[in-house]
Amino acid sequence: MRLHDTLTGDLVELPPPPETIGLYVCGPTVYQRAHIGNARPFVVFSWLATWLRLRGYDVRFVHNITDVNDKIYEAAPNHSAERALEATRWYLEDTADFGLGMPDALPLATETIPEIIAMIGQLIGSAHAYVAEGDVYFRVARFDGYGVLSGQRPDQVEEQEPNPAKEDPRDFALWKATKEGEDTSWVAPWGEGRPGWHIECSAMAARELGPEFWIHGGGLDLVFPHHENERAQSLSVGHPFARIWMHNGMLRFTGKKMSKSLGNVATIREVLDEWGAETALLFFMTAHWRKPIDFSDETMRAAAAQTETLRNALRGETTSRGDWEAFVATLEDDFNTPAALAILHEWGRSGALDELRRGLDVFGLGSLAARVDAPAEVVELAAARLAARIAGDFGEADRLREEIADRGWAVRDVGAGYELVPRS
Repeated sequence: MRLHDTLTGDLVELPPPPETIGLYVCGPTVYQRAHIGNARPFVVFSWLATWLRLRGYDVRFVHNITDVNDKIYEAAPNHSAERALEATRWYLEDTADFGLGMPDALPLATETIPEIIAMIGQLIGSAHAYVAEGDVYFRVARFDGYGVLSGQRPDQVEEQEPNPAKEDPRDFALWKATKEGEDTSWVAPWGEGRPGWHIECSAMAARELGPEFWIHGGGLDLVFPHHENERAQSLSVGHPFARIWMHNGMLRFTGKKMSKSLGNVATIREVLDEWGAETALLFFMTAHWRKPIDFSDETMRAAAAQTETLRNALRGETTSRGDWEAFVATLEDDFNTPAALAILHEWGRSGALDELRRGLDVFGLGSLAARVDAPAEVVELAAARLAARIAGDFGEADRLREEIADRGWAVRDVGAGYELVPRS
């Protein structure tokens, strides 16, 4: 299997199974309900872990949660611990509803404080870091490879965290002294405070996967400064760290990056409640993981229509055999989900339903294969009603609902799909 590596810009081939694949993915900072863009790395790398296991690899999938961060203190001054706990629960509940299972480990920054303090101590001891008025900073100038991951020249790196006490404007925080409004802190040899964002992931990755592992994933927006700084810290304590850096493209709302400041954010919960997990998963399949993906009512309606097309295909009979090896080759070549989706549709059209079911299972879409007990003519009416809903023709949808009821069945809207139950 070959995967694109941000560091080299090349496709890197994994060794053959049963190689152990450590997979570390940066998760959310938990200060409010996670938006649908936060779901993309969770979904993409859950799929990748599933596929690697199907191919015979021994996979350990680690997905961290950042529960100590400036954003949490800003969102809930003096109540950050309660907010982080609540938002963590929301995130776990919402992502579980995709039906993809959960990662092997979900480490919290607050559970990794001893390892974080130990790593900072190593960096201070090797002169890669220094104490400045209770804070601790990483010396960017001491790390020769700084900027390589993100493609920046070290002399052009802008200041990340202004502080006149720093030796160099480019230096970034490993530890921050406690400030007003911050209700969580720990005692360290250099003073009471809490960790910076970047050192948290270096320590969590090392604790869960060891000093070297195969894949580090996350959103494209994390390449700089987060992953650049992670790499610098980890290599500076002698950890080889990640062999492949995978960065998924950003989710854009009608062509723009989704962000809270623009007010165009839809939460995972809202999307699942409105469209259902099946449509959301198929939506994520429509773009290559390295490319941006546009989220809108139009793109979700299109995904819902594709979902229904596949569901209808599975109501038929198996009439042919599909080329499973072509499907494998598509995913082995940089995990190309749009090409895999095209193959799934071709299997549906040609009646290769055994392969279609097998392929849908890879992406958590096996539930599309569930058959209904309603007569064929009622199923056709329900499918027509769903198509009317997707098209916005609610008058026709209501008419079809009444016709279904006249035949002794009730149709219930479930996300972006439906279910049929006998009328009592």
